[in-house]
Amino acid sequence: MLKILKRLNRQEWLQAGISLFFIVAQVWLDLKLPDYMAEITRLTQTPGSDMADIWIAGGFMVLCALGSFAAAVVVGYFASRIAASFSMRLRSLLFNRVDSFSMEEISRFSTASLITRSTNDVTQIQVLITMGLQMLVKAPIMAVWAVTKISGKGLEWTAATGITVLILVVMIGILMALVLPKFKKMQILTDNLNRVTMENLSGLRVVRAYNAEGYQEDKFEEANDDLTSAQLYTSRGMAIMLPVMFMLMSGLTLAVYWIGAYLINGAGIMDKLTIFSNMVVFSAYAMQIIMSFMMVVMLFVLLPRAAVSATRINEVLDTQPSMKEGTLTMGIPEAEGQITFKNVSFRYPGAEDDVLHDISFSVNKGETVAFIGSTGSGKSTLINLVPRFIDATEGEVLVGGVNVKEYAQEALNNKIGYVPQKAVMFKGTVSTNVAFGDSGRGEMSEWEARGNDRGEASESEIRRAVRIAQGSDFVEQMEGGYEAEIAQGGSNVSGGQKQRLAIARAVCRNPEIFIFDDSFSALDYKTDRMLRLELKRETAGATSMIVAQRIGTILDADQIIVLEEGRIVGKGTHRELLSSCEVYREIAMSQLSEEELAI
Repeated sequence: MLKILKRLNRQEWLQAGISLFFIVAQVWLDLKLPDYMAEITRLTQTPGSDMADIWIAGGFMVLCALGSFAAAVVVGYFASRIAASFSMRLRSLLFNRVDSFSMEEISRFSTASLITRSTNDVTQIQVLITMGLQMLVKAPIMAVWAVTKISGKGLEWTAATGITVLILVVMIGILMALVLPKFKKMQILTDNLNRVTMENLSGLRVVRAYNAEGYQEDKFEEANDDLTSAQLYTSRGMAIMLPVMFMLMSGLTLAVYWIGAYLINGAGIMDKLTIFSNMVVFSAYAMQIIMSFMMVVMLFVLLPRAAVSATRINEVLDTQPSMKEGTLTMGIPEAEGQITFKNVSFRYPGAEDDVLHDISFSVNKGETVAFIGSTGSGKSTLINLVPRFIDATEGEVLVGGVNVKEYAQEALNNKIGYVPQKAVMFKGTVSTNVAFGDSGRGEMSEWEARGNDRGEASESEIRRAVRIAQGSDFVEQMEGGYEAEIAQGGSNVSGGQKQRLAIARAVCRNPEIFIFDDSFSALDYKTDRMLRLELKRETAGATSMIVAQRIGTILDADQIIVLEEGRIVGKGTHRELLSSCEVYREIAMSQLSEEELAI
């Protein structure tokens, strides 16, 4: 918990310092009240006392109460400001840190867990800071100050207060030992509940198609029941505290007055007045001490879960990306657009064997290299090495004549237009989704200055990219055209339309290198061919890497690389491979006839 509080900035520490001043003022004013109560008691018990003196003491009591109220309002204001600004910065830190993770770090945390850590866990910290400044700081100051006030007022009363506090501490310790493990489990169960919910929502069509609503409901109910059981356990444990606190307060009040009555019964007339006055003061201070412990108990309700949340947040913030960025912003000019693999092997963390074995090839600027092979042969893994989604275990991957590890990540990304296997759409419009590929480049554009998130791409560039991707027809038929709304995940467009918009996004970027990871699979043969012809004509000079399952998609590639179990088993043009590579020939014959293959 202390580790995460070290992330408070200077302004927040300054506000905390101001809050501390007002907390001390509030405690001082609260502890002045019993003094005036004692004064009023003494005046009322003393014959011949002036009524004006009683009114004056009562007036000071009212002023102390009003001053304490004003100080509490100021402390609450600053506590809320500190908690809100700190939680906002924590969320930003978490988002930025996750954004910098490689696939290796992402695999350590589930998506549901990262969402919980960025929302629920941060909220726990926010609540603790808000309450902590008002209670955790105030409670020990009040308790210590009250103890100094009652010292010397009576050994018997002090012993009664000490025994009450000891019982309270033992009770808190036992309860914390019982509920703390459950608090830790609650956050994990919250992750699980989020995971089940996300799976159900993202796979809703599959769930309905297989009539699996009942099965999904059972999964959700199980996760929900587990979380509810843990919450009920901790709530029952915490619920015991408040009644016990009030019982102890009432017991202490009874003990103070019983001891006072006993002392008064055996004292002289003058001593009786002093004892009675001390009893009133001691009773008030003893209640302040117990109230201090009550505030601590209230924090103990929040602290265990917040401590678990802080640990989970620190786990993410302390995780350093395994991929270290280089410093180069450009490659060798003579090798622009060139990609070279030199004896590259790759093994996933914890795996027993390599996924890729000794891969070597080179593709020059403007050429197209295609990869084909059976499922699991390592095609997608191979091309993911170029944008450094993963790093080669052995060997070198060169882009523009420079090892990708030596590039600044932003500079490397700006060279590449990447289209993944699963087309990803963001909530927005057609234009914002297409221009997304250009949004990270250059200075703030006029669009961004006006609050538009299109990035640097102009309207004409967006239209050109969509036209090249063979998407003009369906986009212009949508309501709103290029400003038509795209739902989250692109749920309001078809798979082929999403693929074409994803390709348009890469084209809009005007990169040196295109990477198509099985990005034509949802297109019909006619659209596939027209798109590739348009790409070749409009993006001449750009290097292309294509992963494909269909032979028809890669017939015209300058170089085709055939992969089998992570090894290159064939390399050459379509015609060369038909005669030299049995694996390629089998794939080709399974898809096209001898006439179509021109054998």
